[in-house]
Amino acid sequence: MAMQTATLERPSVDQLERKFRERKATVGIIGMGYVGLPLMLAAAAAGYHVLGFDIDQEKVDKVNAGHSYLEHIKAEHIAAGREQGRLRATGRFEEIKNVDGIILCVPTPLTANREPDLTFIEKTCEAIAPHLRAGQLIILESTTWPGTTIEIVRPILERASLRSGHDFYLAFSPEREDPGNPNYSTRTIPKVVGADDQNTSRLVSALYGSIVDRVVPVSSTKAAEAVKLTENIFRAVNIALVNELKVIYDAMGIDVWEVIEAAKTKPFGFTAFYPGPGLGGHCIPIDPFYLTWKAREYEISTRFIELAGEINTHMPHYVLEKLARALDDHAARGLRNSKILVIGIAYKKNVDDTRESPALRLIELIEARGAKTDFYDPHVAVIPVTREHGKLAGRRGISWERKQLRSYDAVLIATDHDAVNYRELCESVALVVDTRNACARAGYHGENVVKA
Repeated sequence: MAMQTATLERPSVDQLERKFRERKATVGIIGMGYVGLPLMLAAAAAGYHVLGFDIDQEKVDKVNAGHSYLEHIKAEHIAAGREQGRLRATGRFEEIKNVDGIILCVPTPLTANREPDLTFIEKTCEAIAPHLRAGQLIILESTTWPGTTIEIVRPILERASLRSGHDFYLAFSPEREDPGNPNYSTRTIPKVVGADDQNTSRLVSALYGSIVDRVVPVSSTKAAEAVKLTENIFRAVNIALVNELKVIYDAMGIDVWEVIEAAKTKPFGFTAFYPGPGLGGHCIPIDPFYLTWKAREYEISTRFIELAGEINTHMPHYVLEKLARALDDHAARGLRNSKILVIGIAYKKNVDDTRESPALRLIELIEARGAKTDFYDPHVAVIPVTREHGKLAGRRGISWERKQLRSYDAVLIATDHDAVNYRELCESVALVVDTRNACARAGYHGENVVKA
């Protein structure tokens, strides 16, 4: 079936809103990654014709062939969208003129100096600006500092002699994807939307309201941008708190995991967060620094946020020292020349996403101390290219064989994937250093397990 082509005539606000509510519009989604691809499928499932844009030709080809390149996205859902004629991908940004709603889902990393890097947003806006037409809704989903939509995105898009709020409509809606979470999907997670005028607010609410179960409007793009940062700063600060408690309680001979499990039985006033080997993923290790950077413009010090960042960033070093001491105490040997197996390379359980994974930093730290490392991850066969750990790219994981497990001096559990047999692991090796409490949750409480 052929893709629907949006009319080039400029619709009124009422007409465009009606097209969204009746799913007669074409939606263009730029960036077909962990955020963009699920959104494409949700929009297609809702009845829209969806055009995906990406500079990665491999992703374009796979979508058009009905294949998936993300483990948690089923190929059959992509294939169904293709067969229904509702889904297509392209690398040709001139096709942006054929869509009614444009959603930007591009990365927003940090520079080497831990400052916001808006290169992907800026280049995307520059690529689409010459091809915009009057009557389009443009939405930024990329996590960024409050003010980005109107201070960075709007001026670039207006270079094409079109005015925001008059010729096109500009909004912000923070992504809330949680890959691997079986309890929530793109459709069921409430969608915050922010716009700086009433007409745009109507349009962005109409578009997302026909894709997700619930839309949560806020008063401005700045407010919507701040919502996303607040969500992730909340998590980062609380994870830093339990990471610090872990260190304190460990020195006192107290199991922080036991404490948290008991504390969360209180039905009010407590939310359970859990310690780990460090922060991973594209959001929590990065987003707080976007607000920290922007706050300097107002001469405000974000001491609480920065302290949380310091604590979480130090966690791989803490785990390294726990591993070294455990080898001294349990194996009567130092870390140098030891053979270490790292379990889990993904940044969190049950996904194949390695972005900002603390496991990668741990491997580097362990090897810098003279040890040899291998890894096993049921979801990651090969370490992909990353911005900060380029020397690890291309390394292949080992296969799961009990005989091979016994050849390691210690096993370090960095990510607690459900597909790992932790009891077999603990029974096969002399020493396990567990950063996720995976062994205890599997019912194993042997003396060869050290929590870190």
